[in-house]
Amino acid sequence: MFLWGFTAILGKLITLSALDLVWWRMVLVVSALLLVPRVRRGLRGLSPRLALSYAAAGALIALHWLSFYAAVKLADASVAATCLALAPVFLAFVEPRIARRSFRPVELMLGVVVVPGVALVLGGIPARMHVGVLLGATSALLVALFGAVNKRLSGRADALTVTCLELGAGTLLLTVLALARAHGGPLFPIPSAHDAGLLLVLSACCTLLPFALSLVALKHLTAYELQLVTNLESVYAITLASLLLGERRELGGTFYLGVSIVLGAVFAYPALTRARVPVESEP
Repeated sequence: MFLWGFTAILGKLITLSALDLVWWRMVLVVSALLLVPRVRRGLRGLSPRLALSYAAAGALIALHWLSFYAAVKLADASVAATCLALAPVFLAFVEPRIARRSFRPVELMLGVVVVPGVALVLGGIPARMHVGVLLGATSALLVALFGAVNKRLSGRADALTVTCLELGAGTLLLTVLALARAHGGPLFPIPSAHDAGLLLVLSACCTLLPFALSLVALKHLTAYELQLVTNLESVYAITLASLLLGERRELGGTFYLGVSIVLGAVFAYPALTRARVPVESEP
């Protein structure tokens, strides 16, 4: 979560558009993974049906990142990260159906508790950021769907192999989207030296490592639990944005009250579920 906390900051600092940023992020990770013999062997060993399932998850994560970085560009890093706190609300509904586990009322309750917090965040920002908030909420829905699908598929392939396949599929989807936009130069512009350095950090430290670790974590946690912990990303993002980008100048007390409610739900979950049954095994 700490590493993911830097993604919104880097997205704000990189001058590329959201589509170009996410495409380069994915290309760099996939290119590095394809150099690993273990990953290439894993890709050859996947059945077509399983590979297609992971590719579908890759399309979801590509659209999630695209909408997330669009929210960063149109609002700011703090707002985009906080909007992700809506993901547990969506997961409370979609994970039981997709991952085939029982519905848990406490998850819906905590998810609903988060909504007023996010509403306070919306009320505490300038009107020009509202489109960014809408994109941030869309990003939360997409990451909820992605998490539920990955939970259902967890443990069926090596984490690095899955990372390569999912991000490779996402790269192909973004390439298709780029073909549909008007452009007079190259399909994807070559990053400047400044952007290239930040993209390398984003790809290696804030994508490859935490993405693979999250896939391993899904073997032991539900997608809801993982996403609830992921809400801590907003803590790191907001703190870093305040320190590095000076965003605290635009965000008032209402914003931080909303963030406090979001964090309260994160820390309340373990206390409310201390006596819960173990996570269901995969079907």
